[in-house]
Amino acid sequence: MEHRMSRPRACVATGVAAGLAAHLGWPVFAVRAAFVVTSLAAGAGVLLYLWLWALTPWEPGESRPTRRAPVAWLLVSASAASLLVGWLTSGRVVGGPAAGPGWWFGIVFAGVGLAVASAAWASFIDRPEPERGPRHELTIRLVATGLLLVTAAALVVGPTAAWYPAPTFLAALAAVLGIGLVYAPTLVTSWRELTEERTKRIREEQRSEIAAHLHDSVLQTLALIQNRAGATSEVARIARAQERELRDWLFDGEAPADSDLGSDLRDFAASLEIEYPVTVDVVAVGSSSERASGELAAAAREAMLNAARHAGGEVSVYVEASPDAVEVFVRDRGSGFDLADVPTDRLGVRQSIIGRMRRAGGSGQVRSGAGGVGTEVRLRFPAERVGSIGSIGAEGTRG
Repeated sequence: MEHRMSRPRACVATGVAAGLAAHLGWPVFAVRAAFVVTSLAAGAGVLLYLWLWALTPWEPGESRPTRRAPVAWLLVSASAASLLVGWLTSGRVVGGPAAGPGWWFGIVFAGVGLAVASAAWASFIDRPEPERGPRHELTIRLVATGLLLVTAAALVVGPTAAWYPAPTFLAALAAVLGIGLVYAPTLVTSWRELTEERTKRIREEQRSEIAAHLHDSVLQTLALIQNRAGATSEVARIARAQERELRDWLFDGEAPADSDLGSDLRDFAASLEIEYPVTVDVVAVGSSSERASGELAAAAREAMLNAARHAGGEVSVYVEASPDAVEVFVRDRGSGFDLADVPTDRLGVRQSIIGRMRRAGGSGQVRSGAGGVGTEVRLRFPAERVGSIGSIGAEGTRG
């Protein structure tokens, strides 16, 4: 399989030369020298460089690209040098009026373009980087604005305005327009944010209208089916699962990949209601940083699975987060059992629940429910250990 060219995420400026050198097996300095030499041939090297920069992806990874070279400052410095050379060669120092506008006209336009490029680089590329950010962007923008203002004023009040009125007017106009382009990225960003906010508001209004309509029709119908069919019947379980899924879509929005503990247990309860003749109610109180990928969540899912598989009927799950600990109670109304009577080769409760919590630094208890009816599993996880224990494969508890 042919190796695809990519740019390294830690680079000097854009990573084009380093990526091309790695792809071809050449030294990096040789690739950079080739770009410089070919740029002398009517700018072919510059065009190739820009083409590779636009089309070559970053190498695989999650880290943000970092750049060692202060590209925005280099561009604004090149702009200052170009504008200074253009002003000096415009006839004030060299040549006089007989020299004509000549090439100083192009140098001024190049300086304006470099100033705009420095502001664009600072806004679109440097701003997301933590070591630079908005303050760096503002500084570059102010320096570029100052350069263009001085250039426009020098052209208007200088002798070139009398010697070459039309070229001077165009150069000064380009400097003024360049100031507008320096601030164009801010306008583009603000317009994009306003558009996204408007789209989000319209989407929320449409969702609210749909929710109101479905609440008055579909959700009430599903609730009526559950009441008429019985809590543990097949029809009631399907209706309850559909109601839960519909409510999540209407009111919960998009959940992150690693959701919180309460949301994960509700999702797991919905899947249990489809697979087993059981009704699972999950109530979460308090705010916890415990994630769905943690050991507490895995042990709670195992307890819920055991209750659905062996007890059935109605199962209650209560999640309580306090400053000291996070606790999960799983209660069923089955016939109950004594943990001492469970054969030693049955490791579901001993290892997947109690043992898992002990290894993670928490505790797990299995006892009879209130009045000796059913079973209650109590899981406790100290607050100082919440979020510090990773998952060992929680997906295994779902099988």
